[in-house]
Amino acid sequence: ALPPPGENRAEVESYVAPRNPREELLAGIWAELLGVEKVGIHDNFFELGGHSLLATQVMSRLRDTLHVELAVRHLFERPTLAGLAEFLSSSGDDQGLQAPPLLPVPRGAEVPLSFAQERLWFLDQLEPGSALFNVPLALRIQGRLDAAALEKSLQEIIRRHEVLRTNFVATEGRPVQVIHPDLAFQVPVVELSSLSEQEREAEVQRRADADAQKPFALDKEPLVRAQLLRVSPEEHVLLLSMHHIVNDAWSGGVFFRELGSLYQGFTTGQPVSLPELAIQYADYAVWQRNWLSGEVLEAQRAYWRKQLSGAPAFLELPTDHPRPAVRSTRGASVGDFEVSAGVTQALRKLCQKEGVTLFMLMEAAFHTLLHRYSGQDDISVGTTIAGRTRTETEPLIGLFMNTAVLRVNLAGDPTFREALTRVRDVALGAYAHQELPFEKLVDELAPERSLSHSPLFQVVFDLRNASATPILGELQLSGVKARTVTTKFDLALMTFEQGDGLVGFCDYSTDLFEEKTIRRMLGHLKTLLEGVAANVEQRLSKLPLLDEEEKRQLLVEWNATETPTRVACLHELFEEQARRTPDAVAVAFEGMQ
Repeated sequence: ALPPPGENRAEVESYVAPRNPREELLAGIWAELLGVEKVGIHDNFFELGGHSLLATQVMSRLRDTLHVELAVRHLFERPTLAGLAEFLSSSGDDQGLQAPPLLPVPRGAEVPLSFAQERLWFLDQLEPGSALFNVPLALRIQGRLDAAALEKSLQEIIRRHEVLRTNFVATEGRPVQVIHPDLAFQVPVVELSSLSEQEREAEVQRRADADAQKPFALDKEPLVRAQLLRVSPEEHVLLLSMHHIVNDAWSGGVFFRELGSLYQGFTTGQPVSLPELAIQYADYAVWQRNWLSGEVLEAQRAYWRKQLSGAPAFLELPTDHPRPAVRSTRGASVGDFEVSAGVTQALRKLCQKEGVTLFMLMEAAFHTLLHRYSGQDDISVGTTIAGRTRTETEPLIGLFMNTAVLRVNLAGDPTFREALTRVRDVALGAYAHQELPFEKLVDELAPERSLSHSPLFQVVFDLRNASATPILGELQLSGVKARTVTTKFDLALMTFEQGDGLVGFCDYSTDLFEEKTIRRMLGHLKTLLEGVAANVEQRLSKLPLLDEEEKRQLLVEWNATETPTRVACLHELFEEQARRTPDAVAVAFEGMQ
């Protein structure tokens, strides 16, 4: 929820309107992205609800309008409208290396894959038939659903987005995109209403799990599929799956915004006029390969070479089971991580005071937990970056997401405030050099490969900003979670803003960890965050991890070693023992008993 205009404007008594063209331009961009009516020159972007992803969008809009290349760091260093406008004026309009325009390309020639797509295609060749990169969704729909309108809506989305009509085929050993002009997409309806209530729910869960684990053939079948389970006339479950090679987290928001608009139009009979897309994902793939070369590529490589030079190859977390020589993808999920509204509010206020985003604070807390668990100071954690650095890519479905390595050194037992500063600097550096695809980063660094663990990092953390719930007319929607049985990493903690608090789940390798261990770890993270909210000046070694129950177990139960005794003479105790074990040996000496 965003604060109303005029609130959270520290040390400003009254609203001051923009006074020059640059301030007016910035005010318009901020108002659009933050969803506020007006922005004053002393307003702080992050106090109005801004975060790193929105900051990236500010930079892309400034590129479009002023033809300047700014880093996200500039907005963090000058978070007020007046400060950023003054920086733009003083630094001129000719900054950075200009990228070429992102324009449509002819479809006659072979279309290459993007770098991220190429990596997923390669992994699919190594392990064909794997469901590791499936992106499944099970959506419970309550109300009078128009199944025909839903199917038409999905068909229109597939028509609009080429990537959903694309296969990936090897030509002379190289993968290319094969874009089909149309796709006969249907949503079969499975009738479950004749079953008992218990049988229906069991069948819904079984089908959701099975759909999530059903692999895609990248070269010969649609990479999006759906089926509709009719539980009753007033309740359905939509099973929708895509392969990650055509989809990412941002794409989900695009998909459901379009689905809501199209469904509303088809059910009401009102014409739906979504704007035609200026470019398609294939155009981006060609642009990326042309742009990310030469001087641009070398600058990105140089940063990451320096940033990750000498980084430990392995995070030595204590595990329940020995690490196998060959890592498998067997996994499970714990989904009840939750931070209360009160603690979350305190953390948000701390973020505003320290000039960091909630992601940076949560990343610092997670790094601290891993530091305390492993005893290592130098820790690398993977995270995802949206990769939508250009406005042309914002309305597209496709795989733009990139993986960044956040390497943070927590040596010297700093305070949490100091750790926050270190994480902030690392994150801003990663944002400024996010164009280098992770697959090229691995090639560049050429880490020593091991079949027992993934390269560069083994643990992932993400904070996803609150996204709007899908809307289909008057229908009520809720999720049905498929059971996770695969994982790419040792640990992957995903957190989300929900209401006034934070929630999340953790996927983990069952080769290494038991469920109770992961639950205890998440409990420790929650307690640590409560400690940060209470006192940011605590040193990392002093931040609390144990909740009250664990403290009582450690300090009281495990120290309850007293045993009942009675006063007796030694010969009496000897006689009692002799009566209890009359046949036992009492004395042994030089072979005699």
